[in-house]
Amino acid sequence: MQVYVGNLSRHISDVKFHELVLPFGKPDSLSVPREPSGRGKGYGLLDYANLDHARAAIAGLHGKDIDGQILNASAADAANARR
Repeated sequence: MQVYVGNLSRHISDVKFHELVLPFGKPDSLSVPREPSGRGKGYGLLDYANLDHARAAIAGLHGKDIDGQILNASAADAANARR
């Protein structure tokens, strides 16, 4: 299951994003899409084979305050449908 995490700081590193999500279970992959300048686009994507880990990440990250920004997290399909 792919998880979308929005409203990330544009300065978050891949390492910090990984540390943020690790308590919910190790993702199979993660990415923070970046602008050509290297600055993040403000969201990240996680892939989990384990649905329980994906659901835990959504529940644990949605509404969490990180660096003064309130995260929103959802299944990637739902995030794309809202755009």
